[in-house]
Amino acid sequence: ELLGQMLEKSRRGDEIRPNSLERLRRIQDQVEKKRIEGQAWDKGMPTELSSIEKDVLACAIAPEAVPRLGWMFQSLQPGHVQPYPTPALLQELFALTMDEANVLYAAIGDASPLRQHNLIEIEGGGNDPFSPLRPTSGVTNRLLGRPVPAGNLPGTMMVKIGAQWDDLVLPGDRMAMLHEFLLWINHKTTVVEKWGGKDCGGPVALFSGPSGTGKTFAAAVIATELGWPLYRVDLGSLVSKYIGETEKNLNRLFDAAHGQPMILQFDEADSLFSKRGNIKEARDRYANMEVSHLLSRIESHHGPVILTTNLRSHLDAAFARRFQIVVDFPRPDATARKFLWQRLLPPRAPRLPEVDPAFLGASVNLTGGNILNAALHAAYLAAGENQPISLRQVALAVWREIGKDGRELSSSDLGPLARYLPRRKQCW
Repeated sequence: ELLGQMLEKSRRGDEIRPNSLERLRRIQDQVEKKRIEGQAWDKGMPTELSSIEKDVLACAIAPEAVPRLGWMFQSLQPGHVQPYPTPALLQELFALTMDEANVLYAAIGDASPLRQHNLIEIEGGGNDPFSPLRPTSGVTNRLLGRPVPAGNLPGTMMVKIGAQWDDLVLPGDRMAMLHEFLLWINHKTTVVEKWGGKDCGGPVALFSGPSGTGKTFAAAVIATELGWPLYRVDLGSLVSKYIGETEKNLNRLFDAAHGQPMILQFDEADSLFSKRGNIKEARDRYANMEVSHLLSRIESHHGPVILTTNLRSHLDAAFARRFQIVVDFPRPDATARKFLWQRLLPPRAPRLPEVDPAFLGASVNLTGGNILNAALHAAYLAAGENQPISLRQVALAVWREIGKDGRELSSSDLGPLARYLPRRKQCW
């Protein structure tokens, strides 16, 4: 703001008073001190920036951070309706000579960190000195510690699951490992900054186990504990057939999420980090480059990342060693299935005494996801008949659930529940 005021006076031919120059020097010293001490935007910055790059970025976000600065930029740029500064204005504000301006144009060029990490954009994409220079969507919020809207995270979807620790049904050692992952998140500042520990990025966890065993649910529990949103990444929307586009899409995602209070979840990690075979064609080589780029961005990301897989044996061991925590989610045993039936049958639904969770848990070997679906289906069957939930409805609901994988079923698949299955409603 002071630079803008001084530029206005200079254009009018007014003398710049010594006290204004002294005030400017004091402000510059304060800014430089904060940069040296690492207090300026460090947590929200995906890469190291030079002083000139930080100055450019500060001017780019200024209209969104302090609206009156946008109005000032407009007054300094007659004919421009946008509140963002142009390179020509920045050259004036920074009092750069024609030779010194090369440093400015290098800072906003295509190869600069500001452009490579998607921090700024220039209208038209070139280095036209009269094109407005603005922060990309979400950058201002990230640097100022404001919440980043979900729409600013490309290729993601928010996972909305209200999950608590008491809702998790896992062996004690797996619960302990989930709590240990929280320690990596909550105490990173202590270990890395205060104690001088190595910064491994992330942290990154791998959750492995069959479908329906609670991997996403556990991620939601951790997010709830932190009070942070959980975003599932759809890699299909980020991967492009055009060379170089996948890396750009991944950069946009990680740059937007860097340093933000959120968890990123990548499903089907086995398809990303599987054991690599021989390279047979150029596309195979490029696919390996994409995976390497993704892994490097995950490792350098400032924020927790959770990878899930149903096929841990397919993972390259070299990748697995780079995760901070690896948690295997087993299929629940009879005791765990009993607790799952107790918790997943609608608590206020009327049900007959014969619907015993212990009996149901011992009858059929289901995952937690299977039990959730079957419990709800049984409730809808009972509601449709205006009756309490009975074993007849539970048996039919379980029958429908185990038939989803398309295999041929027999009544023996229901174990002791088979005798409650209504014959006329079966689909063999």
